[in-house]
Amino acid sequence: MKGFGIDPHQIKKNIEKTSSQRIQIINLAINLHSQGKIKEAKKYYQYCIDKGFNDHKIFSNFAIILQSEGKFKEAEISYRKVTQINPNLIEGHLNLGNILRILGKFKEAEISYRKVTQINPNLIEGHLNLGNILRILGKFKEAEISYRKAIQLNPNFAEAYLNLSNILRSQGKLKEAESSILKAIKLNPNFAEAHLNLGNILLELEDFHNAESSTQKAIRLNPNFAEAYLNLGNILQNLGNFKEAEISYRKAIQLNPKFTEAHLNLGKLLKNLGKLKEAESSILKAIQLNPNFPESHSTMGSILIGLGQFKEAELSLLKATELNPKLFKAYYSLSILNAPNQITKWKDKLFSEKIIKNSSQKDQINIYFARANILHKDKNYRESAKNLKQANELKVALTPSQSDELIEKSKNLFIETKKTRIYEKGKEKYPQSIFIVGMPRSGSTLIESILSMNSNVQDLEEINILEESFEEQSKHSKGSSLADLYWQKVKNNKKKLKTTTNKWLYNYQYSGIIASQIPNVKIIHSFRNPLDNILSIYRTHFTKRNKYSSSLIDCAKVYLDQEYIMNKYKAEFPSMIYNLDYDLLVNNPKREIKSLISFLGWTWDDIYLNPHLNKRSVTTASVVQVRSPINSNSIGSWKNYKKLLQPAIDLITQNEKYRNLAT
Repeated sequence: MKGFGIDPHQIKKNIEKTSSQRIQIINLAINLHSQGKIKEAKKYYQYCIDKGFNDHKIFSNFAIILQSEGKFKEAEISYRKVTQINPNLIEGHLNLGNILRILGKFKEAEISYRKVTQINPNLIEGHLNLGNILRILGKFKEAEISYRKAIQLNPNFAEAYLNLSNILRSQGKLKEAESSILKAIKLNPNFAEAHLNLGNILLELEDFHNAESSTQKAIRLNPNFAEAYLNLGNILQNLGNFKEAEISYRKAIQLNPKFTEAHLNLGKLLKNLGKLKEAESSILKAIQLNPNFPESHSTMGSILIGLGQFKEAELSLLKATELNPKLFKAYYSLSILNAPNQITKWKDKLFSEKIIKNSSQKDQINIYFARANILHKDKNYRESAKNLKQANELKVALTPSQSDELIEKSKNLFIETKKTRIYEKGKEKYPQSIFIVGMPRSGSTLIESILSMNSNVQDLEEINILEESFEEQSKHSKGSSLADLYWQKVKNNKKKLKTTTNKWLYNYQYSGIIASQIPNVKIIHSFRNPLDNILSIYRTHFTKRNKYSSSLIDCAKVYLDQEYIMNKYKAEFPSMIYNLDYDLLVNNPKREIKSLISFLGWTWDDIYLNPHLNKRSVTTASVVQVRSPINSNSIGSWKNYKKLLQPAIDLITQNEKYRNLAT
């Protein structure tokens, strides 16, 4: 019988034929891809994969299509196949790193980018991408090394200088960051992003006008640069140009309706302006766009506190800490809530030993203030005092006190008062203006809540339009009267006005000018026991203004100055300025509130005795307390902190009036 033999020549021909067919199919897929015929190309790539073709080009190109379709997980699988087929292919590891970064797998992306730099240490893109992922991972020093390597390989690489500047800024090396970004701009004067980043650095250096100029340059180079409008809004806020800031944020949103940070910052601005309902709407949009952005939940929590919705606020703040256990301003907001909290995990985190070592100076301030609040509620005043001292020492190091400037301003404005004449013209056309003045934490928010129980009252809250009007009048002495300038600004904020309350407390410095220049005006000077007042200021983590609040001595100096200057004005304008002692108010509300209402010329109503029922929004540090019925719980609190307050006591008791205050 004849056997069947194997013909090696035939096998070779078959292999060559099969190989040729594979090459033809692969080339056809690649050609279709290059012609933009994506659907057809994808079918051929899939066919090749199904048939077991082991060519890295197939998987690489197939991954590119998947990535363009938003199928990132499938693209990752395909890119991983590329690196398996050809472990030394740089593009494979680079593309895999990019897709891992998109998927948020940052540690795995770091491994891929490091592989790129190992295969080719001279590939600039490898060092740049590695630096970017190290920055995301918080490995700032390693990221800096990567960016410097990219610059070493190409000293004219503007983008590398930009990224180096970013990482230096993240480390707080602002002057070095500024130097690096200026090099980027020198290499590419039309680099819009570089001008934007220079604006960011100048903003942190508090060089606001130059920051604005740089950011405007970025916008001129790229009029559709949504991020530039966002940052311009931040700068304008710091310049006090709130309306322009709002316009800038809204422009950023117009350019990019899905810009989470723009909605967030607009919400923050509206919150600070007291427009809590509008702020709530803006933050809800931010949360809708990115439900896992902890900053949005934290801001929503603070807005809900202002609206008196404490339970809902607590849930938002807990969500923020869940998403970011290191978002310590959310912990601070939680610490001021009075509602009993069954969830103690955040407190355990707050009091952990490691937390301070791994936190920035700003975070540490929030941590110590939050701890102090919790310890105060637990009546552990000794430990609370320690944390307060640590918080304020850190804070004053970041934000030096400006008590001397404030006191000097009081003197200058008192001199200015002597130059002004009483304004008599057209009194009848002006609604009643009520100015509540004095120290922070002196009971002014409670007073405003009492008065705004009257349906004819519009509370302007803390709005610095009187000083703005005075400065405008000073520049244009022959223009409108102070009263006209002020009321124009009031009308821009509220409509249908009968009576307004203005609680910009530092208007105490302008009391003489207000009394002589604003018709139909009443001034309420709110004050309390100086040691209770100073303690309350020192215990409050003010995020703006009140730059003397972290120094007990400076708090005492400012307290004595405002008392001295108000006594001068009371002597000159006794019928226009009312003394309201907070201690007397909370101990005998009915008597003191009746006296106040009589001074204002209003008809009495028992509704004034229940300001805690007021549904108005509140944006001051007193927001939690003002939602409770009038009580005297805080009277004499200073005695629990007598040792801590000793520097203030020594200064206050030098005044004859307070000689025996601490005995």
